[in-house]
Amino acid sequence: MAINLKISFAAFILLVMPMALFAQKDVTQFLGIPVDGSKTEMIQKLKSKGFTISPNDKEVLVGQFNGIDVNIHIGTNNNKVCRIMVADANNSSETNIRIRFNNLLHQFKNNEKYMTASLSPEEYVIPKDENISYEMLVKKKRYEAAFYQVPLEIDTVFIAEKIKSELASKYSEEQLSNPTEEVQQEITRVMLPYMFEIFSKKSVWFMISEFYGQYYMTILYDNEYNRANGDDL
Repeated sequence: MAINLKISFAAFILLVMPMALFAQKDVTQFLGIPVDGSKTEMIQKLKSKGFTISPNDKEVLVGQFNGIDVNIHIGTNNNKVCRIMVADANNSSETNIRIRFNNLLHQFKNNEKYMTASLSPEEYVIPKDENISYEMLVKKKRYEAAFYQVPLEIDTVFIAEKIKSELASKYSEEQLSNPTEEVQQEITRVMLPYMFEIFSKKSVWFMISEFYGQYYMTILYDNEYNRANGDDL
C-alpha cells in the first residue's frame, strides 16, 4: 500500500487528518452516501441521487454513473449494507473494455480521495497487445485494480498512545518528537499496521467480467466493518 509514513511522532499529531474518537464510523462512501445502514435506507438514498428501480428486479437500481449506464446492486451482511456493486448495463468489446479499464485506473490514480493499494499501480495497466480473452478464459487471469478511500477521520490520539506505549521503554519523548532515522524507522514500524487497518476498511476496487465473449466493468465499494469476518462461525 503506497502510504507515506515517514513522519515524526510530533508531526503525526499536528498534521494528520482531524481526530475522531470513533474512527470506525468513517466508512466507505458511494456518491457521498455511507455504505452502511439498512438496504431499504440505501435504496431510498440512491433514488434521491436520481437512480430508479429496475423494471426487472425491485432490489436493483439503474441509472448513470461516471458517464456510463449502470445497474447498482446492494450487498448486505446481518441486515447492514456492506457493499455497493456498480456494474455496466451494456457489454463492451475486448478493445473497448481495455480502454475503459485503463481510463478508470487513470481516474482513480489521479483522484485525491483515493490511495492505491499497490506499491506499483502501473502493474494494473493492460498493454495494448494483450489478449484479454485468452488471458481470462485460458489462463484464468483476473483483471482488477484495488484502491482505498482516504479516511476522513483518524483517531490520532489512539495511534499516538500506541506508539508511546510500544516505544517508551526504548526512547524518550524527546527522541520520539525529534527522531533520528533509526527512531523514525521504529515509529513507522509501529504505525504501519494501524494505518493499514484504517485504510483497508474503506476498500474500492474494480474488475473486468466476461459474459459469452462480451465484457463489462464492475466497481465495488466495500465497507469492511460490515463484511462477514467469521462472526457467525
